[in-house]
Parts: sequence; C-alpha cells; structure tokens
Amino acid sequence: MAISAFDLFSVGIGPSSSHTVGPMRAAHTFAEGLRTDGLLPRVGRVRAELFGSLGATGHGHGSVKAVVLGLEGEQPEHTDPRGADARLDAVVRDGILQLAGEHGIRCDVADDVVLHRRATLPFHANGMRFAAYASAEPAEDEAPLRQREYYSVGGGFVLDEDEVGENKIVPDHTPVRYPFTTGDQLLARCAETGLPISGVMLANELSWRTEAEVREGLLHLWQVMQECVDNGCRAEGVLPGGLKVQRRAPRLARQLRTEHPGDPLAAMDWVTLYALAVNEENASGGRIVTAPTNGAAGIIPAVLHYYTRFVPGADDDGVVSFLLTAAAIGSLYKENASISGAEVGCQGEVGSACSMAAGALAEVLGGTPDQVENAAEIGIEHNLGLTCDPVGGLVQIPCIERNAVASVKAITAARIALRGTGRQVVSLDKAIKTMRDTGRDMKVKYKETSRGGLAVNVIEC
Repeated sequence: MAISAFDLFSVGIGPSSSHTVGPMRAAHTFAEGLRTDGLLPRVGRVRAELFGSLGATGHGHGSVKAVVLGLEGEQPEHTDPRGADARLDAVVRDGILQLAGEHGIRCDVADDVVLHRRATLPFHANGMRFAAYASAEPAEDEAPLRQREYYSVGGGFVLDEDEVGENKIVPDHTPVRYPFTTGDQLLARCAETGLPISGVMLANELSWRTEAEVREGLLHLWQVMQECVDNGCRAEGVLPGGLKVQRRAPRLARQLRTEHPGDPLAAMDWVTLYALAVNEENASGGRIVTAPTNGAAGIIPAVLHYYTRFVPGADDDGVVSFLLTAAAIGSLYKENASISGAEVGCQGEVGSACSMAAGALAEVLGGTPDQVENAAEIGIEHNLGLTCDPVGGLVQIPCIERNAVASVKAITAARIALRGTGRQVVSLDKAIKTMRDTGRDMKVKYKETSRGGLAVNVIEC
C-alpha cells in the first residue's frame, strides 16, 4: 500500500487527530455517502455512537463537536477553528443540523451523539457507528436508511467497515517508482539508486503529483507550522478544560527574546518554545499540521524550526528534504505498527514523531541513509513503552511537555547518529516491531482511556 507524505501530514484542527480529525472525516464521509446515493432528502435524524477510547475521552478531545461539524459538511483541512464552537452551540440551541450542509434535520446533540465509555467495536479501540433514519423522532425497532461503522486508526486516517478486513491503511493502490514497506527495503532502494531517503520518497510522490506540486504542498505545510508557532507564542490565557492549564509559550517567548546570547544551550530553550507553542495551540483546538498525529504535532515543527534557525545554509530545499525524509520514516510506522495512541500508547505518537524528526534532521545535516536510519532508530528506541494516559482526557498533561522533551531527544538522536558510522545492533525495523509488540502487551487502561497512570494519580483531576 503506497502512502504519500500528504497522507501523513495534513492540516486539521486540535486537539486530536484520532479523536477530532478522524471523527470529523468519518461523519463527513457518512453524510456525503447519503448525498451521493440520493438518500439525503429522506433523512429525518442521524445517530452517531463513539466507542472505546473515543467514548472514554471524547468529551475532552472535542469529538462531539467534530462529529457535528463533519455531519454538516465540514472537513478538517478547511475548518475555521475560530467559528467551530459557535457552530456547535447553534446546533445545540436550535436543535437543527444542516446535514451535508444542505438538508436540515432534527438534532438533539446530547441524545444523538452518544459516547460509550466502556463498550467497544471489533478491530480497533477508536470505533464509530453512524445511522440515518427517516423519522425525526426515535422510534422503536425502526430500521435505518443506512448504517456504517468507521475506525479512526491514528493521524486522521479513517477506515470503514468494508476496509478493515483487508487491513488497509489508505485505499490507494497507485504504483510508485521505488516501493518499500520496511527500513531495510528503503535502504536497499537508496543503495540501488544512489538517492538519499528524501530522493526515494520524492520519486514516489511523483506518482500522484508533479515535483512542483510536491514542493508547493510541503512548503504550504511548513507555512502552517510556522503560523501555528506564531499563534501559540502570542495567545495568552488558560487552555480549555477542567485542568486550568496556563499557556507558557508566550511568557517563554518574551524571556528568550530579551535574554542576552551566550548560553550554549539556548537553542534547546527555543526548541522547547516551538514545541510548547504548537501543542498549546493544538490543546485549544487551533489549526495545526498532523505530524503524524495531533498529540505529537509539536515535534517535527520544533525540530524543523531548529534546522531553519540554527543550522547555517538552511533553505527551502532543506525543508522539503526534511519533510520527505520524515514522511518516508513515518510510512514505516503506518505500515508495520501504528501511530495511534489508542492502539499502542504514546510510543506510537510521540515515539514515531521523534523518530521521524531525528531521521529527517540527520539527512538535512548531511547524513548518509544508514545514519538517517540509525537516527530514526534511536528516536523510537528511547520512547518504547511510553503510555498514553492524558489527565482528564485532555491533550495537555503530559502531552504538551512530552512534545518539548521529545523534540530535544530527536536532535540528540540525530547528532549521535551523525557521529557514528550508521551501523548499529538494533535496526529500525526491529525497533518498530518491538514498539508494535509492546503496544499489544500494554494494558488497555494505558492506551488513551484516561483510566491509568497519571490520569488516575493526579489528584486534581
């Protein structure tokens, strides 16, 4: 299965790619399916049910809002987060939902969007069921006009009930020039062609887009990342939710701008700032880039800012190479393990992002493909076993700080790899397999349910 960089990196809204972006895409897909099949005018009511991790932490992750907006025809890439809350409030107040943006139906959000805190669907922890009915009021034993199940499998990827049995990631069978599904195969493609990892990934991207379109698209993503950092550095106040977490990025930005240079570790403080800014924006429901998920969205932008600000000779060509390399590494995680916190814990989110950023930085700093692979391996190896236990079901604690720490860790991993030969005892493939196996062994309560770890040991929550 071919995976594009633009599958792994996409513009969306916070706070979660699996709990916000995924449900919005699933709801939009369901509504559009009704329109395509001519069922829209017959629909009087839609019921949405969220299961597993979605049900357990959906309120804190904005899943209800995402479902309502998706049913109204919104898509994460184009949604204005500034008006999202007002849209939801209007539906709650008026009791009317504009299905697919054009057909008004009765909607009682509290009754029609159900979060099941314990029940699950087969295949994946993030399950959803949508049903459309002809009658505006619930009627016993009424058969739905249409019912579909969807699964949000991390990073905004959504599978429907027909795809899960085929173990699909994205429904795309486009042939690419240099196919690879493992780290060893990727290195083999580099050896055969003499291309760096970014070159192999670029050649494959040309199966969908021209080189100019690839470059333009990646630089657009970089622009959104920069805007997200800027917004996060300006926005003061308290993050939404019961934890009352104070935004720290604006204060830190002011401190760093007024401090005199000379601290040899000042660059790390800036990297911390970039990561905090992104993830505070994400926690507030702002516009971000899934990289590869919302919960880990601060790591790649932070390390990419480090490259552009602190590495001499950094330019747009380097930015493009950085994102292509990161995408190549990220595709290995999607193919062979998971980037879903609900499936494998935070090692699949922060661990994957750290690995992607480490490998990408190693390449733009002049590393060989072997050194890049080594950097990516170091990035994931030292995040193995990381649990996902968001306090209060919010993408705030420990998520925001975890992105900052992992950003510095990615830079360290790249620098270690560049000082070596690229040879190591543990390959990237072995580390990815270990992450997958560790996720399977992890208790469910440690996988984005807020029923374990910090989530139950922080008294204030």
